[in-house]
Amino acid sequence: MTAGPALPGRDDGPDRLYTITGGRSRSPENAFDLVTLIVAERQPAPGMQSEHARILRMCEAPIAVVEVAAELSLPVSVVKILLGDLLESGAVTARHPRFAPNKARLPDLDTLKQVLHGLQRL
Repeated sequence: MTAGPALPGRDDGPDRLYTITGGRSRSPENAFDLVTLIVAERQPAPGMQSEHARILRMCEAPIAVVEVAAELSLPVSVVKILLGDLLESGAVTARHPRFAPNKARLPDLDTLKQVLHGLQRL
């Protein structure tokens, strides 16, 4: 049994991915994770690589890296390389999720104990 015919114009083989990324295999400085929000800062320019132009149109409103990859039907690693190009040129900005870097932001343990005791007395 053979697989059905490929869709016209769809070739996700290694040659196509190599061409899209210009032979690169890593994004600069690993600037993105899956949930980094990408926002376009400008409109696509004439003569721009088609994938870059599609990303800019897609990112008019904030969108996560993983959603961009899904929409383009490309591997996340390839999308990160393309986003790196756009980030370096200032065409997009990346908004990273914020995490509490230290315990200083956590409530004091004594305060939490007092709240718990107060709730138990109710």
